[in-house]
Amino acid sequence: MISYSYGQESNKSKFSPYKIGLLFNHANEKNFLFDDKDYSYQTNTYKAQLFYKLGSWKQLNFELIAQPQIQFLRHKLLNPSFVQPRYGDNYLELREIYVKRKAMNLYSLEFGLGIKKQLTTKLDTQFTIGLGFSYIDTETERLAKGFTFIENFSLGFNYQTSTRTFIYLGSNFGHVSNLNFELPNDGYNVLGIEVGFSYLLQ
Repeated sequence: MISYSYGQESNKSKFSPYKIGLLFNHANEKNFLFDDKDYSYQTNTYKAQLFYKLGSWKQLNFELIAQPQIQFLRHKLLNPSFVQPRYGDNYLELREIYVKRKAMNLYSLEFGLGIKKQLTTKLDTQFTIGLGFSYIDTETERLAKGFTFIENFSLGFNYQTSTRTFIYLGSNFGHVSNLNFELPNDGYNVLGIEVGFSYLLQ
């Protein structure tokens, strides 16, 4: 009985986050890094966040961030000539389909590695590398419907507003593609801003 009780406590500690949060991201293909004339693409992303401590090294703190999310996407093909015979014998018909403005959704479970450095008592900077396994519900000339990946790189700041609450402000680079599991797979690139709120549980 003692052994069983100890095992239950250990599992709870291992799988319980030390902090939870919500994050909103707005990103667009039209920016100073990317400005593809062939298409327009923007996303509004809503993430739930679960934070797990991984440890520290020198002045850096590491954490795992589990981020289930939904992305609301807007896409339009601007250059019909982007769709070439490589799309098939019906590529002219596909141009008529792909050129229409589309509202799409992407559902993902993303895992991020957060690297934080304390700047002041209440302020730290955070760099995050994220990879997600996703499903996109609409096909376009750049990406097939179905299974895909998302990759994110974020840099921002956390500010402690009370004993248990934090606000986050940062920038984000994001990429969506499927590693050629399906065609087409030209993918999307975006740059955006994000804001978040988190609550300390422990």
